[in-house]
Amino acid sequence: MRAIVTVLGKDKSGIIAKVSNTLAENNVNIEDISQTIVSGNFTMIMLCDISNSKKSLLELSDVLKAVGSEIGVSIHVQHEDIFNAMHKI
Repeated sequence: MRAIVTVLGKDKSGIIAKVSNTLAENNVNIEDISQTIVSGNFTMIMLCDISNSKKSLLELSDVLKAVGSEIGVSIHVQHEDIFNAMHKI
């Protein structure tokens, strides 16, 4: 199963490291990643394979929300199918 992870917040050092380390600790593979900084605002979107994680999508979402709170960014996790349906033209 694949999920979309989005990270938004004020730019600061360590955001990518903290999020990617948390994903790795939970056996989540980042398949694709895009990140940018616009006027000091950090944005990152990752396509992740969560098939090998022992945590459910909801559990991973809770873990990442806690990490986001800890580092001062907003992190959201969605199933890839939901994300695609929401962004279909």
